[in-house]
Amino acid sequence: MIEQILPGGVATAEAFVDPPGLVPHPSEEALIGRAVEKRRREFVTTRHLARQAMGKLGVPSAAVMRGERGAPLWPQGVVGSLAHCDGYRGAVLAYSMQVRSLGIDAEPHGPLPDGVLPAVSIEAERTWLGAQTTGGPVHWDRVLFCAKEATYKAWFPLTGRWLGFEDAHITFEAESETSGTFTSRLLVPGEATSGPPLTSFDGRWLVSDGLILTAISVQ
Repeated sequence: MIEQILPGGVATAEAFVDPPGLVPHPSEEALIGRAVEKRRREFVTTRHLARQAMGKLGVPSAAVMRGERGAPLWPQGVVGSLAHCDGYRGAVLAYSMQVRSLGIDAEPHGPLPDGVLPAVSIEAERTWLGAQTTGGPVHWDRVLFCAKEATYKAWFPLTGRWLGFEDAHITFEAESETSGTFTSRLLVPGEATSGPPLTSFDGRWLVSDGLILTAISVQ
């Protein structure tokens, strides 16, 4: 699914169940030594998929350790992103000479829990959400949250700084009832550790088989 909303040159791997018998890379075991079983399965499967994507990219298999704020650490010359939710695990990688950063996220396609929307959105986004037809094929509040998460994942490797939910204004365009594009306009200074400053991200969204996927590829 995820390859549908990413450009060519990005290696992808995904799973909808945790394959039985998977074990973590020996170097990763310490990262999940005390994790509950559900979290352990998510971690092991997602990093297994990351190594599958490395193979597709032609990169030697390697452990995916954690950096600042838990961000995955990729092999030299590679950028990537991970996502997981109930019923989905995904990993995407690309060469940094072709792509500056990647950000993906996955969510179950259902409404956000009560009380969450005010914490993850700005007033302009809530106004737009209020104008959307209720009962349609898309739960826009959850798509918004998914796009915010992808925005942060694309932002952090380029800046090394936190980005709050209130620090980006996301707008959507639909290409069909269940897919389209979005723009994340950054509301804070976007100085990057290298390359031009960031002002906005362009991404894509997809709703399919009870899941929401969002993806940003920063060129």
